[in-house]
Amino acid sequence: MNRIGKIISVLILAVFALLTVAPLFFLFCGGMMGNGEINEYLKPFIYHMDGFVGWRLFPLYPTLRNYVRLLLDSPEFFRMFWNTMAVTAGILLGQFLFGLPAAWGLARYPVPAKKVFYMLCIVLMMLPFQVTMLSEYLVLNRLGMLDTLWSIILPGVFSTFSVFLMYRFFCGIPEELLESARIDGAGELQIFFLLGVPLGASGILSALVLQFLECFNMIEQPLVFLKEKSLWPLSLYLPEIDEKQMGFALCCSFVALVPPLLVFGMGQQYLEAGIMAGAVKE
Repeated sequence: MNRIGKIISVLILAVFALLTVAPLFFLFCGGMMGNGEINEYLKPFIYHMDGFVGWRLFPLYPTLRNYVRLLLDSPEFFRMFWNTMAVTAGILLGQFLFGLPAAWGLARYPVPAKKVFYMLCIVLMMLPFQVTMLSEYLVLNRLGMLDTLWSIILPGVFSTFSVFLMYRFFCGIPEELLESARIDGAGELQIFFLLGVPLGASGILSALVLQFLECFNMIEQPLVFLKEKSLWPLSLYLPEIDEKQMGFALCCSFVALVPPLLVFGMGQQYLEAGIMAGAVKE
């Protein structure tokens, strides 16, 4: 019975795994279809006609035309891709420079009203962009940063989510270890860089992975703060593709998913650790 139960469990998990990867397979196969074939399958959707859409598991006439067009004849795609990477890298670097010391100080030093600051971080983290949109717009307008990539990077740098996540890991470092380092003559900066950062590496990396996934897919912030189309990130380029070029749109969507999938795959273990740490009650 145990063996049968294991087989059933594996089959159930396999079904859910297939359902998880099905959208990726859908995008890849759709990108391999020619416009004529995919328009025939999706005619009711594309031309707003009555009827049902159809789909084939594999393309009837596979072609690399869409991928060749994307790689060789779509400079706007790569320009917006590099805009996305610049914004994401800027936010992650800023959070590493500012959020990391903030989390360490909040976790390891007797900060007055520490719990108040911690709760404030949680409240700010839970506020949706729609709540802070107007205040951010006014501040960025006064600083002259609207319609620049800095209008996306600067608010993201001071996101409290990374502070919240790294704080949990830093709290888990034994105080005795830090006291031993102080007795041996280590200064506070040495303790931070030689003990705090290595021992909190899982929390730091999990925060960076989660923030990468969020920043790479930003839509609302660029839509509000950027008017110049040449500054748009990739998340705003994809909806602009004409629906009659559905094969090319699916191809672009599949390629745009590659960086997040790579980052998620490389940082999965740190991501799981970060979720577990964030679930611990303060």
